[in-house]
Amino acid sequence: MSQKKPLVIVTRKLPDQIETRMAELFDVRLNVEDKPFGDRDLIEAVKTADILVPTVTDRITAGILSHTNPNLRLIANFGTGVDHIDLASARQRGITVTNTPGVLTEDTADMTLALMLAVPRRLTEGERLLRAGKWQGWSPTGMLGNRIWGKRLGIIGMGRIGQAVARRARAFGLSIHYHNRSRVGEDIEAELEATFWESLDQMLARVDIVSVNCPHTPATYHLLSSRRLDLLKPHAFVINTSRGEVIDENALVRLLRDGKIGGAGLDVFEHEPAINPKLLELPNVVLLPHMGSATLEGRLDMGEKVIINIKTFVDGHTPPDRVLSDWQDNLYL
Repeated sequence: MSQKKPLVIVTRKLPDQIETRMAELFDVRLNVEDKPFGDRDLIEAVKTADILVPTVTDRITAGILSHTNPNLRLIANFGTGVDHIDLASARQRGITVTNTPGVLTEDTADMTLALMLAVPRRLTEGERLLRAGKWQGWSPTGMLGNRIWGKRLGIIGMGRIGQAVARRARAFGLSIHYHNRSRVGEDIEAELEATFWESLDQMLARVDIVSVNCPHTPATYHLLSSRRLDLLKPHAFVINTSRGEVIDENALVRLLRDGKIGGAGLDVFEHEPAINPKLLELPNVVLLPHMGSATLEGRLDMGEKVIINIKTFVDGHTPPDRVLSDWQDNLYL
């Protein structure tokens, strides 16, 4: 890398504090309008940039990377998940990829628990009833939901976020069950009083609430398939704050529509930002616009990590959050 300031292209609007610091350190091009980059924009960016700072809305495919200029050596992702980046193609071109792990754990776990409360207790249904002017006053049988105290929670993916969800859920009286690629340590199991299920099928058939907290990889695409969703109890609830692709959305819609499961809380969608119109018609679903990590504190922490990764790389060192070639194999399933 030359001694001049590297050209850093940022694909989305970031917090002002982060953009100001980037402008001090680098030759930075910002997306002031916050309009998502299309393929043409991404191609132009990789043709020009020394460092690219993308987000989850950018699909950086092998085709996009085929236009890369020789000076592009770092993709500093603003986010933890990197399933939108063709890592193999980046590696073949000698491009280092970094992410921002760890800083969104608590925020995402908070949102997971919020959905875990909102769906069984029908919070958004009640709010819609009130706003529509249809509430006639308190009734012994009005807006009856389900308590979560004493229920079984099945966590898919017992990584940082899965464990943070488990800690919160225990305080609400839920018993913790989990499925993971590998069993967590005995100390963690003891702390969480967690039951490990090697078979995802067996766990799904026994729990009352399912929380998806694994990443999207080829191995987890439609992990909750139509067959597996059919294993759920009729009163079960599905919560997803991870990635929409992990669930067969059409199969989930079918079960919700037919009353074969109790409800769902979804912060992510299989084809976002497009939303399955059938989901919008269902009363037993809480839908959020991918806001599980949307806190000011979290976004600032993400930006600081991006800056540290870039600065470390520019100074000739290995960035602390480098994504390894076996990234998918090292993630909790």
